[in-house]
Amino acid sequence: MTLLITVFAAVISTVIWYRRDPKDDMKVGVLCWLFWGASIMWLVDAIFEYKELGAEYFSPSLKDMLNDSFLGLSVIALALIIWLVVLLIKDPRGRVRRALFKKAD
Repeated sequence: MTLLITVFAAVISTVIWYRRDPKDDMKVGVLCWLFWGASIMWLVDAIFEYKELGAEYFSPSLKDMLNDSFLGLSVIALALIIWLVVLLIKDPRGRVRRALFKKAD
């Protein structure tokens, strides 16, 4: 489930990035890299787990699927937090800078 969730997130963010590529002021490319990196990590994990379990890999218990779903959603949330931090640091539209240095009237 973790692989499936992160691949969906990677594909969706890539489509958004591709449609907005000339004006990537929201740094969606960073989000794509985070999701694709997580997807590759989970793919390698799935390959090694399949090598260990064999055909049993394709029939997980409900508990395992639920745990994997929570882990996949946690990875998505962590990637979104990292993206937000990058966005706040880079401040492409200058909104944070204006808010911090706004003169009190």
